[in-house]
Amino acid sequence: MTIDLDLLIKAYASGIFPMADARDDPETFWVEPKVRAVIPLDNFRMSRSLRKTIRSDRFRVSADTAFAEIIAVCAEQAGDRRETWINAEIEEAFNQLHALGHAHSIECWLPDEESGEEKLVGGLYGLAIGGAFCGESMFSRSRDASKVALAWLVARLKVGGFPLLDCQFMTDHLASLGAIEVSQEAYLDALKRVRGYVPSSVLAIRSPIRSSGASAGADLGFAAGAGVAPGAEAGAASGTVSFGALDALLARLEEDVRGAVGSSASSGGSSSPGKLIAQLLTQTS
Repeated sequence: MTIDLDLLIKAYASGIFPMADARDDPETFWVEPKVRAVIPLDNFRMSRSLRKTIRSDRFRVSADTAFAEIIAVCAEQAGDRRETWINAEIEEAFNQLHALGHAHSIECWLPDEESGEEKLVGGLYGLAIGGAFCGESMFSRSRDASKVALAWLVARLKVGGFPLLDCQFMTDHLASLGAIEVSQEAYLDALKRVRGYVPSSVLAIRSPIRSSGASAGADLGFAAGAGVAPGAEAGAASGTVSFGALDALLARLEEDVRGAVGSSASSGGSSSPGKLIAQLLTQTS
């Protein structure tokens, strides 16, 4: 049995998502939590050690190159989780949503110590609903891999114009990175304002660094460490988003670096992918 994709998208647009009791459970149920975890994008908490890891480019980070592998690993049992909520039905539905361009993944890679070939050591996946990105699950097989993946996701959402990052349920791991809890009512208010955003066919690059200090999360009424007053929302907004805008920015960086070889310009502060990501997140730490 397969989840109807139109129903699945409508459910997420209404603040509802599917879960299963176990990996091998054929039954899928729908969840609407009373409290949601969200990360205000300009309040992502980047520790000094995480900043150092990101700037060092220890991991090669990619997007949408290994979605099926990411969700398969997230669905596996691991030492820190005896059961997972991703059954075969949910996995199949999300693979289809990825093929349609709705679901996305971030991957972290490291060279294998013996073969030298790259291996997947961490990552995450989620679903874009207008201007909201609903993070589903993440994993890490190397220290800080999932944190780096989340940092790259936040930077990608900021550059691509996404105002809302939903993390569903709060964990200590997410709280350490700046996640806050809001009521379901407040979350739905924010979701209603951004779910009408449409994907842009143009990789328009938006600078997330604004002298005004305004944050995408604050625009939705979110403040670090605080909830949202019910009924405080304005009407639904319209806009465009681009999950691939960061790729265009990174490609431009690569061209600039190649063109600056042998010149003093090559010593710029954003001369590597990791340094660029750390710079984009500077205001959030």
